[in-house]
Amino acid sequence: MNDLSNASRRRFLKAGAAVVGGGLVIAFTVPLAKRFAGGGEAAPAAPAAAPAANAFLRVGSDDSVTVLIAHSEMGQGIWTALPMLIAEELDADWSRVRVEHAPAAPVYAHTVFGMQMTGGSSSTWSEFERYRQAGATARALLVQAAAKQWGVNPADCRVENGIVSSGSHSARFGELAEAANALPAPDKVALKEPKDWKLIGKATKRLDTPEKITGRATFGMDVKFDGLLTAVVARPPVFGGTVKSYDAAKAKAVPGVRSVVQVPSGIAVVADHFWAARQGREALSVEWDLGPNAALDTAALQAEFQRLADTPGLAAAKAGDPAQAMKQAARQLQADYSVPYLAHAPMEPLNATVRIGPDRCEIWAGTQFQTLDQMVAAQITGLKPEQVQIHTTFLGGGFGRRATPTSDFVSEAVHVAKAAGQPVKTVWTREDDVRGGYYRPAYLHRVHIGVDDKGLPLAWQHAVVGQSILVGTPMEPMMVKDGVDATSVEGVVDSPYLKGIGAHRVEIHSPKTGIPVLWWRSVGHSHTAFVMEGLVDELALAAKQDPVEYRRALLKDHPRHLGVLNLAAEKAGWATPPPKGRARGVAVHESFGSIIAQVAEVSAQDGRIRVHRVTCAVDCGIAVNPIGIAAQMESGVAFGLGAALHSRLDFREGRVQQSNFHDYVVLRLDEMPQVDVHIVPSTEKPGGVGEPGTPPVAPAVANAVAALTGKRLRELPLRLA
Repeated sequence: MNDLSNASRRRFLKAGAAVVGGGLVIAFTVPLAKRFAGGGEAAPAAPAAAPAANAFLRVGSDDSVTVLIAHSEMGQGIWTALPMLIAEELDADWSRVRVEHAPAAPVYAHTVFGMQMTGGSSSTWSEFERYRQAGATARALLVQAAAKQWGVNPADCRVENGIVSSGSHSARFGELAEAANALPAPDKVALKEPKDWKLIGKATKRLDTPEKITGRATFGMDVKFDGLLTAVVARPPVFGGTVKSYDAAKAKAVPGVRSVVQVPSGIAVVADHFWAARQGREALSVEWDLGPNAALDTAALQAEFQRLADTPGLAAAKAGDPAQAMKQAARQLQADYSVPYLAHAPMEPLNATVRIGPDRCEIWAGTQFQTLDQMVAAQITGLKPEQVQIHTTFLGGGFGRRATPTSDFVSEAVHVAKAAGQPVKTVWTREDDVRGGYYRPAYLHRVHIGVDDKGLPLAWQHAVVGQSILVGTPMEPMMVKDGVDATSVEGVVDSPYLKGIGAHRVEIHSPKTGIPVLWWRSVGHSHTAFVMEGLVDELALAAKQDPVEYRRALLKDHPRHLGVLNLAAEKAGWATPPPKGRARGVAVHESFGSIIAQVAEVSAQDGRIRVHRVTCAVDCGIAVNPIGIAAQMESGVAFGLGAALHSRLDFREGRVQQSNFHDYVVLRLDEMPQVDVHIVPSTEKPGGVGEPGTPPVAPAVANAVAALTGKRLRELPLRLA
């Protein structure tokens, strides 16, 4: 890895030129790439004067512009947004732009986290300068090549739509690519001013759509080649369990089964195809040692969380003396809010294909964590990391599940292929993942608030109880300080509501339960937004004030929050009565550098909550691709509504009770509301859009239900009966 991260520009360009046959290759290394691998704390990205851009592009002799994406495309739209950044500065012909997933290498490390990964709604903002720098560098080299050929001043050349021209001279990019590749790259290039942008900020159709609707796109499940076998793994029914003994005779008797091998995660049945592997697994006789978690029970966990909430916790945020201020309160509010464990349940179940040779390991997977997967595979095979080649496919959904600090589904596939001695695709069924994967932790919030005679909060005491997703992972040194997991309390400790209260204290308890937990779309904000926006709504109603007006008073010093609140309220018709039998609820929340306000319009019939319309206003800073942003807001609403109305996981006798979409319910097509998205024009730096649309929808719906029925629902999923 060190050799790759320190690769000279000459050596890298030489290798790249061989790939494109005389084209132009633009690349940058990332100084921070080794930080994560070494366990050190990641530092901020390098300043613009010394860019740490981590993307590269190829200009081919056929006029094509191929952008290599260092991140994974899992539906969030970076297959289009990131090439837009390069094409803008390059002045490329957009119809000639092509996209590929980059291989796993330190040169593609995330500019902040120092590893190649996709998460935290960070792909666009982390690459905003770097991809533009790459485009501008390629443009400068093409112009220099043209000026040299024509004997003119580079300043007299113009570039438009993939053509460089000067006076009577003109040349396509492809005609200049080889000559440009021979020139030294400039130390510094100027980027366009926003007023000169032709592509950034314009609604642009997705480049991956044709591939996906025609079936040409390759997802992990689509990988096929001669000699490839398929495996499924029998894993312990309880987390922490192990194999005591097994009998493979009946499994081996199933037609198509080639072998049965034991791996660290369980017993793998390897077969000619999936059905044979699954039938073989069902025929296996396995005796399990259930281990220490065989008594896990949801009711007992909830009782323990309740007990912990009444005990002193670690201080995550504090100001003033809330206990003393509470004595001055005109009224007080005490409330418990709770959310369950949740599965990620991506539409494409987990899978990874592995082929191991004497000096090479190839992996095909839809992964969010290329660097970790590469390192773990190297350890298992005894190879060097650079001998592990990862082919990143399209991801059929991820939501965090394909970014595990243990590289669980990839490492398991490597173990299976190694034990089988043949290329193997290891496939998880949806039941495997729902019952044996990683989950969003369950949380309990216990809150005590005191308000003054105007109904405004003056004292706030807040206890958060739930598992840490970071303790024990490589990210613990960066994000767990003094025992406080920042992801457990994000959205509370940095809430603009809390910052305006002179006396507040937030405490955290992070119990260990034996249940594997992980980031889930919007991470801590997936529960803290529900709590904070529900509480603020309760305070508004107790003060007999309009919920929007009440929020305006609390957010008076936060203009971006006010901006989305006002826009969403206006577009939703907040000032007008809702249709008969319906009510509206509002929520505002900031996450991943973006602020979102949503107004939900709901009705209720026979105990069923129906969401008819969600009006969404988003301030994500500079909007690179507006239709991509709108799509992500719609996606976030759908994902969040599934959790708000239906989804939960329960444990009994150590086992997850749900298994597939019939009992782990997500939003159904006929439940999808009309979603209207309005983007606030902004010159602020870009924020994330893949996750911020999810947190506000649950509180917006709960607040609407309270307005409609007078019943305050403080537990997810929302239930009227």
